[in-house]
Amino acid sequence: MKDGFIKVAAASPKLRVADCDHNLSEILKAVRRAADLGVQVLVLPELCLTGYTCGDLFFQDTLLDGAQRALETLARETRGLELLIVAGLPWRQDSKLYNCAAVLCRGQVLGLVPKVNLPNYGEFYERRQFTPAFEGLRSTWAAGREVPFGAGLLFRCRELPALCLGVEICEDLWVPSPPSVRLALGGATLIANPSASDETTGKAAYRRTLVCSHSARLLCGYIYADAGAGESTGDMVFAGHNLIAENGALLAESPLFSEGVTVSEIDVARLTGERARATTFAAGRDAGLQTVEFSLTPRETALTRPIPPRPFVPDDPSERARRCEEIFSIQAAGLCKRVEHTGCGSLVIGISGGLDSCLALLVAVRALDRLHRPRTDLIAVTMPCFGTTSRTKSNAELLCKALGVTFNTVDISEAVRVHFRDIGHSEAERDVVYENAQARERTQVLMDIANDMNGLVVGTGDLSELALGWATYNGDHMSMYGVNAAVPKTLVRHMVGYAADSAREAGLREVLLDILDTPVSPELLPADGEDIAQRTEDIVGPYDLHDFYLYYVVRFGFSPRKIYRMALLAFEEQFSAEEILKWLKIFYRRFFSQQFKRSCLPDGPKVGSVSLSPRGDWRMPSDACSALWIKELEEL
Repeated sequence: MKDGFIKVAAASPKLRVADCDHNLSEILKAVRRAADLGVQVLVLPELCLTGYTCGDLFFQDTLLDGAQRALETLARETRGLELLIVAGLPWRQDSKLYNCAAVLCRGQVLGLVPKVNLPNYGEFYERRQFTPAFEGLRSTWAAGREVPFGAGLLFRCRELPALCLGVEICEDLWVPSPPSVRLALGGATLIANPSASDETTGKAAYRRTLVCSHSARLLCGYIYADAGAGESTGDMVFAGHNLIAENGALLAESPLFSEGVTVSEIDVARLTGERARATTFAAGRDAGLQTVEFSLTPRETALTRPIPPRPFVPDDPSERARRCEEIFSIQAAGLCKRVEHTGCGSLVIGISGGLDSCLALLVAVRALDRLHRPRTDLIAVTMPCFGTTSRTKSNAELLCKALGVTFNTVDISEAVRVHFRDIGHSEAERDVVYENAQARERTQVLMDIANDMNGLVVGTGDLSELALGWATYNGDHMSMYGVNAAVPKTLVRHMVGYAADSAREAGLREVLLDILDTPVSPELLPADGEDIAQRTEDIVGPYDLHDFYLYYVVRFGFSPRKIYRMALLAFEEQFSAEEILKWLKIFYRRFFSQQFKRSCLPDGPKVGSVSLSPRGDWRMPSDACSALWIKELEEL
């Protein structure tokens, strides 16, 4: 429960049709297995105490009495477990029979939820035996106590209010307006679905899509427990297809026709944060809903869910290639619009032989191709100075030659020396003035060339640099349109790699691969021969870590403690705990202190869910203090 993580599970015990004692025994095995795994919410299949396929046996008092006794025993046998359990059974009430889910915790039945939508087609004829859920709420007597009975029940944890469970049953999910919509708007962050869905060709894929998309629409966690082996095979076969999803992402799935417990962790704190951001999520208390409280002892949940170390970069190669192509298209489309609107005669880019300027150049070429303009309208300017190596200078020239753009060289060394003399600064003093003077001189050269050529300066700085403030104010920080402003460094590398893989121009692949192999550096200090003197990641830290921090700070607003905990798991084989904490502290200090640079950024296209544009996704005062965040880190 710590940091909002709840361990949840779906189980498909091997049942016998109409054998409540056997079914109870198998259910208890699944419950104990879940408890041993640290599960806090367990969902079992629809009508699991009797079996779903009992047909007209549901009219037999012997079966109904057996189900009621099984529920009483289930409550008694789980009295000492820290576990919320959802289990299906038939229930008699007011001379009617209902297909219900019982919700239990610590030996008590908290409530009974009847199914709202009863199928009456194909192989399913539930209306023959069962009555749909009624309007409103009633009470019933279950396992020795009076409990609420109705479809409008929410079950909320006292110790973690963000853990709020709603229940819908099987067909309820498949209808145009599922009951879970109302439950989620009423506060449910988890939806449990005890189900009995038969297996036919292609149905598993549809079921998976339905569960994931519904969890995304409701900004919720969804636990789907499906009936499996043991159900009658008269005209149907059940595969026990269990699914756990969170806000559109599939966290865990059981293989078809398997047994056991499917486990993962749902981050309810993340879900409540998402709902707070989504102003169109019309949350509000529904007068027709009733909240039942339960208690679970707070404890740290061991995490097994995947935490990708590079959240901006898909693991799947085909998905990664698709995303790179999509981002290239977004960047180029934005630049095309700016070119058309301004009527500029050329594009001007400072080309260093590094990754960022390489990506900006590739985007600008795409934009000109899309506008059916000659690539020579793109003026690439390399501006060697004190730290430039022959490798990067050569790569810049080879890249421009392969792409067929106009290439200029402007050596700024003497201009910077004149500037040093003008302000009385010694060239021997290798300080911030020494470095930033070069960056600002380069920007001045680009701006003046653009003025001379009726051009537009295309910025090269990326999202990661903006987060860390790793840019010279009014130097490389400034442009007329920043095409890379929303692309993090970890993704820049893959986009250049994608361009290399799909290169058609002669010599382009080779030079792109060498650029990828060159250490990231601003090249502002004199090189030791051909060895680059400055390696950015040695100074500000690894971009793998900083992009991870950026994603969870900006996208979800997670606390430093939670991000540190997740980073330990994501990077356990790459960085030590000391390194992770060191660079996390540096990230927060730089992120807060450098906001003033982000408050006056030029326009640039948003390409993903994280952006630091002061006009859109990130609005933060330049004088905000990091004290609370740093204090939390110091206490780890």
